Amino acid sequence: MKDIYVSECPFCGQSNVLLPLRTKDLLPIHEGRKKLLVFPCCHEKVTIVDTDQDYLLADRPFRRR
Repeated sequence: MKDIYVSECPFCGQSNVLLPLRTKDLLPIHEGRKKLLVFPCCHEKVTIVDTDQDYLLADRPFRRR
């Protein structure tokens, strides 16, 4: 329904997190506008700097290794 989910929060580990983004927000980000993304589960913040159909590119790495 034009919602964007992540399967697991990279910060707190909660599953199926609904992000406060809509698909209409992705095109302006892809065209160069930055967007602050606050994860609703743990309130961690990242800035989204680019997108494509599968990925969000943030200003800092947040994937656990």
